[in-house]
Amino acid sequence: MVASQIHLVRHGEVHNPLRVLYGRLPGYRLSELGEQMAAAAAGELADRGRDITRLMASPLQRAQESAVPISERFGVAVETDERIIEPTNHFEGTVMRLALRNPANWIALRNPKKPSWGEPYVSIVARMLDAVRDAWESTPSGDVVLVSHQLPIWMVHSALGHGQLPHDPRERRCALSSITTFEHRDGVFAEVSYTDPAGALAAGATDVGAV
Repeated sequence: MVASQIHLVRHGEVHNPLRVLYGRLPGYRLSELGEQMAAAAAGELADRGRDITRLMASPLQRAQESAVPISERFGVAVETDERIIEPTNHFEGTVMRLALRNPANWIALRNPKKPSWGEPYVSIVARMLDAVRDAWESTPSGDVVLVSHQLPIWMVHSALGHGQLPHDPRERRCALSSITTFEHRDGVFAEVSYTDPAGALAAGATDVGAV
């Protein structure tokens, strides 16, 4: 037996008053709004009537905190999976609009198809799909939730949907606390739904964590 569905949940809004591209930096916790967003994602999963039997999260604080409402709703412990972490990024710790004005940073933009400013897209896809496949194979029944980050989730969406990995970050369909759901069908994983349960909360949100 294997898991029924895999839900990739993005973390909620992060407390980031300086609007820093925080990447893997420690200490970036959820804001009060982000906590509400995470609760909305947990509520959406509960409203679906899904049997969540396993919960895994990126080691970063914002993902761990976003997993808590799901853990409490379904009575499952939060496991940590290093493979679903945010990618590395040359611009980590900077305010992006200011960093782009500095000629010293321009070399990091030389190859957007790789991308040259961080972990290669193909590497992100490989580790994320390994995590998804392992979660599916090692869970006897029910659904698995993986709490991750925007770019890793978008890479899974693109790779499994046979889309192009290089893209404009502004065009990602992966809102804060959104849920992208996959099933294993005919030997492959296929996306079956995307929901934005925190959409009503997003108007005042800050979302500058990654490129």
